[in-house]
This record gives sequence, C-alpha cells and structure tokens, in this order.
Amino acid sequence: MSFFKKIFSKEKKETLNKGLEKTKESFFGKLSKVVVGKSKIDADVLDDLEEVLIASDVGVDTTLKIINRIEAKVAKDKYVGTDELNTILREEIAGLLSETNVGNETDFTIPSLPTDSEGMKTPYVLMVVGVNGVGKTTTIGKLAAQFKKQGLKVVLGAADTFRAAAIDQLQVWADRTEVPIVRQEMGSDPASVAFDTLKSALRQNADVVIIDTAGRLHNKVNLMNELTKIKRVMQKVITDAPHDVLLVLDGSTGQNAFEQAKQFTLATEVTSLAVTKLDGTAKGGVVIGISDQFKIPVKYIGVGEGIDDLQVFNKYEFVDSFFK
Repeated sequence: MSFFKKIFSKEKKETLNKGLEKTKESFFGKLSKVVVGKSKIDADVLDDLEEVLIASDVGVDTTLKIINRIEAKVAKDKYVGTDELNTILREEIAGLLSETNVGNETDFTIPSLPTDSEGMKTPYVLMVVGVNGVGKTTTIGKLAAQFKKQGLKVVLGAADTFRAAAIDQLQVWADRTEVPIVRQEMGSDPASVAFDTLKSALRQNADVVIIDTAGRLHNKVNLMNELTKIKRVMQKVITDAPHDVLLVLDGSTGQNAFEQAKQFTLATEVTSLAVTKLDGTAKGGVVIGISDQFKIPVKYIGVGEGIDDLQVFNKYEFVDSFFK
C-alpha cells in the first residue's frame, strides 16, 4: 500500500518503535507459532490467528472483523501462502484505522481557533476526562508543553477538586511548563473552576484551555451530571465550549480500557482518545480495538515517560512501527 512509503520524523519514529517493542515482540512471537509448518492460510491458521489477536487485546469484535476480511481475501485468491500473512494483516489493520481515525497529523496542532458571535478569536477549549491513575494529569502537562512549543498560549484549569493531589499534580506541571493555572481549594465546585479558567483565558487572550476533571466511575449518574454541569457553565463564557472532550485511557490495562471507554462514552460525549503507557506493555493492540469499536479517533498515544514521549497518533506510523 502506497501510504507506507511516507517518510516519518526519524527521532519520533525511533521513539514509537521502541514504545511498541513489547507489543510487537509478543504479537509476532505468537504469530510465528501459528504459521510454523504451514504453507498456506487455511481454516486452522485463521482459528489460531483469531486466538493471537484476542490475546493481544485487539478485542473480540474487531478480531472477528479482521478474520472475516482475511477469510474473504483467501477465498477470492484461492491460494494465499502463510508468508503473505504479515502483509495481509498489516493492510487490514491499516484499513480499519483508516475507517475510524483522522490519524494523518504529524504535529501538535489545533483546528482553526474558534470565534465568537462578533468574530473575535476565542480559546480552543479541551476538556480531559478519565479515571484516576491512567496518566490524565501527566497527559495534560505534556499537551501543555507541546502546544506551548508550537507557539500557542495555554491556560490550565484544575477542575478535579475532589483530590488535593490532583490539584497539586497539575500545579507541578503548570510550573514545569511555565503556563498559568486556575485553581481553587479542594472540594470547590468543579464547574466554578472551569468558569473562572475560561474567564481568565479570555482576559489573557489565550489560544488553548485545558480543563482537568475528576476521574470517578463508581457512580455514572453523578459523573454524567458533573460533566454536563461543567459544560453548561463553560458555555456561559464561550458558547461552543468544549471544542474537544479527550478521554485518557491506560493502554496497559488491556480489556479494562475497553470498559472505561464504554462507561465514559455513556456518561458524556467523547470526541477523541489518548492511549497512554504503551511502552510498558504488550497490550498495544488495544489501540486498534478501541479505535474500531467506539468509532472515536485516537488523537494521542503515550510511548514513554519523557515530556516529548506523548505523540500525535498517526495511523501510518503506528502500523509501520507495529509491523517493522
């Protein structure tokens, strides 16, 4: 497929290759056992491949979709050798990601800055959701650093007011990246923090606002009400805020990440995904399954602890690294 000829940033690509190393070694180790002693792709090979994909956290539904497509190709071509399996898999996974992902970006950019009813520029408002422990605050900090590197003025809002640690962690990132933060005391109304953040961002003529929110899933109704209130209050300041609701998922949790995605998409409208901690796991296949099942674009992936190791997700680079 011609898009695999795309030239990638060498440094970014090396980081991505390293970040996906455990996933790749696990997947292809299992795949090699599927084809050993076999010369063509037959029913037995497909059955074994199905088990490999499911074990790699691609997910049952997405796995069946991939298997059915390969089965159709084999039936059409009559004889397909096992030596072609990698190429076929690569094409099918790339095809799935193409159906559900924007994934062409190579840099930290935002859409054209929104304007109000009078045509004045307003900040691009990003609301970040996700359970505690997935790397949400770290992702926000890294995003702030990357947006600032692009020459954008960023303001952070500490609306996860249920944990003092969350406010303090975001303050650390604000200090580290040298971007302003709006915060209140623990226990304050999260919507009030969001309101004050947007007001402050307008006064500062900011380009991007990133709002942190509480990561509690034990009561979905309360979560839904809280996120709805935050949105409603923000819209009193900027009528079309938030412009993006980013759900952060921990890729190392595999199938648990699917469940978190399910719960959050039921609680609020999620418009993009960030999948973190891919460097420390063999469960990188979760990116493929979540992207396919929820039809929500994966916008960012975390492939290391460094501030530059949060990468814009590019489906071509991802598939190339996965199969390299």
